[in-house]
Amino acid sequence: MLEVGLMSLGDLLPDPETGALASEAERHRSIVGQAVLAESCGFTSVHLGEHHFSDYVLSAPPVVLAAIGERTTTLRLSTAVTLAGNLDPVRVAEDYATVDVLSGGRAELVLGRGNLFTHTYEGFGHAVGTARERYDESVALLVRLLGEEDVTWDGTFRSPLRRHTTRPRPVERLPVWIGAGSRESAELAADLGCWLMLPSVFGSAELFAPIVDIYRSRWEANGRTWADARVGACSHTHVGPTTEAARARWEPYYRNYWAFVGTLIGASGRWPAFDYPSLLAGPAICGGPDEVVDRIGRWGDILGLDRHLFMFDLGGMPHPEVEGVIERFAADVLPQLDTASTRPRVGS
Repeated sequence: MLEVGLMSLGDLLPDPETGALASEAERHRSIVGQAVLAESCGFTSVHLGEHHFSDYVLSAPPVVLAAIGERTTTLRLSTAVTLAGNLDPVRVAEDYATVDVLSGGRAELVLGRGNLFTHTYEGFGHAVGTARERYDESVALLVRLLGEEDVTWDGTFRSPLRRHTTRPRPVERLPVWIGAGSRESAELAADLGCWLMLPSVFGSAELFAPIVDIYRSRWEANGRTWADARVGACSHTHVGPTTEAARARWEPYYRNYWAFVGTLIGASGRWPAFDYPSLLAGPAICGGPDEVVDRIGRWGDILGLDRHLFMFDLGGMPHPEVEGVIERFAADVLPQLDTASTRPRVGS
């Protein structure tokens, strides 16, 4: 059965239709409220992004996840993504193990490089040219710190550790996913025994199928059983009463969000112009309930997903409307998803 997660990155943008802009406090409370609603509607996890030095105002996901944890009982508390290349892995281990013990063992991590956002590296005083090396080193150390005690370690980008045990300890094994859109990251995930999360808001399911194949090949080459692996994906999503109504309503918000991300990334040429028909046919999922179910099913068929994350709150859409979309998704889409994902995966 496919696990369904709620994702939010916390962009704070004016409503393109009314010009209304939520306060930072209102935006954070909206994220907490969405997660509480999502649990009551049958979602299994919440995934919060992390950004800095921008109008993505969600910069402290463990704090917000702790707040969500106090108002929920079953929801897995995870990220989308934790910027492992910019943060001290000791501090990351401490923060998320704290969320884990407070929530009764519900914390998870999805790690990513975030290298598209070069301003983050500059803001933290890190060289973008060392992003790969810094990230690989930090992830490997973080996995050890979460899973072992008395860790002794020497590296390039932080001071050595001598028989160090981070506190608190996770309740049990704290799952770690690696966001991987490249061969290097997919192989890193497999080598470390981490699960795979595809950054699929950037492309079609077909684009990421080779990454799943690389991950599976490396996972099994490490002597692991494929049944123990897990694969996830994420999508910008909107569902309306009909496909025509959904696409007409969502277009100004998606366009607003797309322009914001393009401006944030800068003139690097790595962010394409907004092409609504192409996005709807590719990474985005938008339509009436049957259309959305079919699209999710196609993603599952191509990638063999275990978890699919859906981001509804983008581009300045007002909180009441976001909640309405979550409720419609839960009522009209979720009940049809038991058979919308298949396993085995690509390459089997």
